[in-house]
Amino acid sequence: MKIAVLVKQVPDTWDPRRLDPSSGRADRAGGEQVVDEIGERALEAALAHRDRAGQTEVVVVTMGPAGARDVLRRMLAMGADRAVHVLDDTLVGADLVRTAQVIAAVLVAEAPDLVLAGNESTDGRGGVLPAMLAEHLGRPLLSGLTSIEIDDTRVSGTRTSEAGTPHVHAPLPAVVSITEQLPEARVAGLRGIMAAKRKPLAQLSTDDLGLPPAVAGTQVLTAEPRPPRAAGELVTDDGTAARRIADFLAERHLI
Repeated sequence: MKIAVLVKQVPDTWDPRRLDPSSGRADRAGGEQVVDEIGERALEAALAHRDRAGQTEVVVVTMGPAGARDVLRRMLAMGADRAVHVLDDTLVGADLVRTAQVIAAVLVAEAPDLVLAGNESTDGRGGVLPAMLAEHLGRPLLSGLTSIEIDDTRVSGTRTSEAGTPHVHAPLPAVVSITEQLPEARVAGLRGIMAAKRKPLAQLSTDDLGLPPAVAGTQVLTAEPRPPRAAGELVTDDGTAARRIADFLAERHLI
């Protein structure tokens, strides 16, 4: 079995988030760039299956700038077998449509039995890339899983919603997105870090993938910084505090 895991380099969530006013995109020049935690959890699900079943190749895939190579080395140190990095200056500012097209081309070439991804990244938070990939690949999609089980012929799991917790399944090959309710990723040990330096890490361009030149189909026209948080209203209990709080919540349709 081959499992492809999608990972992404994102700004550290502990650092302040800023928009570049000139482009309307996230400012990635300042602050530390790290691997998105949801991608780590997706890799952990793939590695856990390999630990149980064996005979599984785990390939991590990313599209991003040169610095994203560090993310892939981290994934290789955790236990992935090899990595694919799509690096092309024409992809700077690519929107979700273009991103899905490029990553789908990688997956067509790799032909994995299962594609694992997070439900949404912590920077863009689009939450639609797995569905777009499933459409490109013509594969079933199981989205937002809070648990996952993989065997030779199908993938299954649970999805939690306001209506309940259904158990869903699909035949392989398939695309799956997972949530943060799955286990945290394992820690890479010294042996894994040293081994990662010898593992294959392929670098591809859009020409390598046979994709025509294209620009993003969406554009941010304006962007403004988030206004500073205003001070809250202090309620002094003079015998009417409960009623005033209830009215406050009711006015905002919170109760």
